[in-house]
Amino acid sequence: MPDAVLEAVHVTKHFPVHGGQGTRGTRFSDLHRRVVHAVDDASLSLYPGQVTALVGESGSGKSTLARILAGLYKRTSGEVLLRGKPVSSTHGRAFRQHVGDVQLILQDPYGSFNPMLKVSTHLARAVRIHEPRHRGDALRERTGELLEQVNLVPPRQFLEKYPHELSGGQLQRVSIARALAARPSVILADEPVSNLDVSIRLGVLNLLAELTSASQVALLYVTHDVASARYFARETAVMYAGELIESGPSETVTGEPAHPYTRLLISSAPDPARRTGRDSVRDKGQPPSLISPPAGCRFHPRCPLAMPKCSTQAPPRFDLGAGHWTRCWLFESQQNSEVSVS
Repeated sequence: MPDAVLEAVHVTKHFPVHGGQGTRGTRFSDLHRRVVHAVDDASLSLYPGQVTALVGESGSGKSTLARILAGLYKRTSGEVLLRGKPVSSTHGRAFRQHVGDVQLILQDPYGSFNPMLKVSTHLARAVRIHEPRHRGDALRERTGELLEQVNLVPPRQFLEKYPHELSGGQLQRVSIARALAARPSVILADEPVSNLDVSIRLGVLNLLAELTSASQVALLYVTHDVASARYFARETAVMYAGELIESGPSETVTGEPAHPYTRLLISSAPDPARRTGRDSVRDKGQPPSLISPPAGCRFHPRCPLAMPKCSTQAPPRFDLGAGHWTRCWLFESQQNSEVSVS
């Protein structure tokens, strides 16, 4: 395994809560100190030429972690390492260099483009920022090459169009082309296909996979669709209520899930071949408040397998072998063994 290109090391992000009302007897100082525990103690590594999926339901902290890696959010604590060196700048030349190395692709392609500007203008601006030597014919040639990389050919058919004149799939490909203009080492794709028609999602995912392999880019695929993570990613990390609770090879995480929450995610994904059995998990509730997260394991109020210990002590990381680990007390006495939970 090569060295990681980008790493989150024990990263925490808390957002202050402004305004609102507390319960009767709440002191003003306590109300003022309330925070949203968006990400807590998350560690994640991205490797060249490898797709890593970050899965979880809405509000689990996936997008926040991606934006921390992109340098858009300041960390409350922890470190982000780019090629082993800490990333600390939020402005200036160092920040621009980080943005060039780490590109973010957003969920809604229509919301990430100025509707008044043509595709050629968007791409030319990206090229001029990251490769200022390109001017005139060289600039036009480079923008055409970018569209060819994302299979929008012939380029002249798309360069003079406005964003609203393209389909969602075509515009998301332009988003990818714009990210490639920086020649990045890392691409963070935040739900890149969730707003697209089902019929064209596979094409966009295949494109990202091809670019990852050909350019040896490290790709983080943020999604709530655990089924596509199994198809698309080599490694899968599962996030719940701001915490990473399971990670490992995608085939293992999706085929032999350890954490009850991962089992719940998989059982909620449509699969006509699945049979209801001992591996299914019944959901007992809703995600917790991230302003006042539950003590112990944050999943315990919803978990049908919860034990008394789960409500008082946060589980550590248990290594299950072959790069697979989870944070669940069910594995305390069965670490590094094959486990069946009924």
